[in-house]
Amino acid sequence: MANDKTTDDRYTVPALMRGLQLLMLFSRDERELTGAEISRRLELPRASVFRMLQTLEQGGFVERVGDGAYYKLGLAVLRLGFEFLASMELTEHGRPVLESLRDGCGYSAHLVVRDARDVVFIAKVAGRSALFHSIQVGARLPAHATVLGRLLLSDLDLPALRQLYPEPELPVFTPRTPTTVEQLKALIDQDRANGYGVSQGGFETGISTIAAPVFNDRGEVAAAVSISVPAQQVQPGELEVLIQHVRAAATQLTERISHSPSRGGWQTKPSEKKVA
Repeated sequence: MANDKTTDDRYTVPALMRGLQLLMLFSRDERELTGAEISRRLELPRASVFRMLQTLEQGGFVERVGDGAYYKLGLAVLRLGFEFLASMELTEHGRPVLESLRDGCGYSAHLVVRDARDVVFIAKVAGRSALFHSIQVGARLPAHATVLGRLLLSDLDLPALRQLYPEPELPVFTPRTPTTVEQLKALIDQDRANGYGVSQGGFETGISTIAAPVFNDRGEVAAAVSISVPAQQVQPGELEVLIQHVRAAATQLTERISHSPSRGGWQTKPSEKKVA
């Protein structure tokens, strides 16, 4: 182990690591930070942080907010993100599938993946209604509080879920949010048994979400396909039809990314999976 640590240190660039840590301080909730705040959080001298900010600003990765002391992420970060999304096999295969799904049902279609405890939207095709604007690419939602997240968490067993959510009570976003890992696992198991998930006004009032899992070549849930319906409740007859549309789209995308026409369901027991 000592040799491995020495090798890792030899090939690590501390200045680059600190620059990346600086960029990661910015978030959805904290879009603007001062040099002094960055210095405090990184536990670095202000002069060092100032030089890092100047370098990142020259590259377009951060921008100064007006003439004040605040900085925000620059367009270079956004370009990197979109280049990454565009290069992903999921988005390449997913877009025509989403377009077909939208054409078949008329509603906005999305492709999402999981990043730790977040659901991340990586592709979107807008629906026919100009009065309804669904969530945008790059947006994040809490996995435990959404039907999309439940599908993306469905390969994790209870110990793995507890490792991912060690707190005794889960953050609550709506009255329907599970407050314990045990409640979350029960909802996950129900969706897994159904093979799809439905949330009618469960996370956002007036919005119903219908989703189905997409599997990779190892039978693991790699993503989820969903549609957003601008309604608090979907009539049972329409709901059945929409579920069929979404499941068919998820199966089609599964076959594309797994290169197997027979793939399309959970192939391993959840107890065999570890947290990621």
